[in-house]
Amino acid sequence: MAKIEITQTSLVVHMEGADKLWALKSRLEVPLAHVASAGHAGDATKAWHGFRTPGTDIPGVISAGTFHQDGERVFWDVHHADHAIEIALHDERYARLVIEVDEPDAAVAAIEAAITGAEKG
Repeated sequence: MAKIEITQTSLVVHMEGADKLWALKSRLEVPLAHVASAGHAGDATKAWHGFRTPGTDIPGVISAGTFHQDGERVFWDVHHADHAIEIALHDERYARLVIEVDEPDAAVAAIEAAITGAEKG
């Protein structure tokens, strides 16, 4: 699972517990200006994730790490698809982040509010 932190200028994703090991990352930081949108991952969690390099993929258990799908690099940290959100990025190493959070609705609302505020500021 991941925890999000929103600062005045950045979206920071912290991997928790053993996910640091599975994903081979403990933290990702992205400027808010590079966050295009956020929403529930929905069907994205059911689709083929792509080629894993590096990370962990045990179907039905965990998808964590870097995946290459349709020419894009996507970061995953998901155990339970019903708590997964998808964050679209631009001008970053990753095209998307698909992460599991405690409260998906609240996380999506907070990210959307932050990027709307960043656009105005």
